[in-house]
Amino acid sequence: MKIGILSQFPQLYSTQRLVAACQSRGHEAVVINTLNCYMNINSIKPSIHYEGTELVGFDAIIPRIHASVTFYGCAVVRQFEMMGVYAANDSISIARSRDKLRALQLLSRKGIGMPVTGFANKPNDIPDLINMVGGAPLVIKLLEGTQGIGVVLAETKTAAESVIEAFLGLKANILVQEYIKESNGSDIRCFVVGDKVVASMKRQGPEGDFRSNLHLGGCGEVVKITSVERKMAIAAVKAMGLVVAGVDILRSNRGPLILEVNSAPGIEGIEQTTGISVTEPIVEYIEKMVAARKTNRSIIA
Repeated sequence: MKIGILSQFPQLYSTQRLVAACQSRGHEAVVINTLNCYMNINSIKPSIHYEGTELVGFDAIIPRIHASVTFYGCAVVRQFEMMGVYAANDSISIARSRDKLRALQLLSRKGIGMPVTGFANKPNDIPDLINMVGGAPLVIKLLEGTQGIGVVLAETKTAAESVIEAFLGLKANILVQEYIKESNGSDIRCFVVGDKVVASMKRQGPEGDFRSNLHLGGCGEVVKITSVERKMAIAAVKAMGLVVAGVDILRSNRGPLILEVNSAPGIEGIEQTTGISVTEPIVEYIEKMVAARKTNRSIIA
């Protein structure tokens, strides 16, 4: 097969590991900078051009769309889909997961446990908004934030009111979320491919920081997840419509809670922590899906 890896950063560990996994299974891997793609949109033969050449012959793509280019990245993925190319994560699912509010609403609809979350627009909603999520301390998140950036812990009601007023004054869209104190600055990252959790690790934030992101100085360790956590992670990925995803779970006194579903999860941290390859299962899943599509086409023909 010819597999395209949509990534702006070919030198990244994640990109290189995906290339290696494709090649080790006998496939051709092509790294494509999403932002260098441009599209011919028509009803007869839609196409994608890249650095002066039309991209042809691809069986599948693995989108690694950076959060800062979600809109354009989804447009490129959608164009590949129009050309009949299989996408490991499709454009609709990526867009769903990137919209934090929409993602939480989808989880809520499926009855999947998560921290109590509030969303408001007007400053006079603030006192009730704070009470809605259980009062201070609470977490305030920018909808557009990633990797722990734009996430603030307000330890008192006064601090919460000040931070919320400041964000709303800047016309920023924010979520106000229940603070799960007993998680103690840690979470569980589950790496899901299809209907399986292929690897999991516990992430612990540095001392004094409630955020557990490895990019912000957190550390990872091997963890054994429960059957409930495993089922919840898979259900959260299915709620988004994703195939490959990282699911962040908080362990609370009332059971596991989904914090976030990431459509382009980091690979380096979880592979180095667990010693498990998460790229091989991705390629294996793509092989099965592409083969199934070809079989269905031949049956229809």
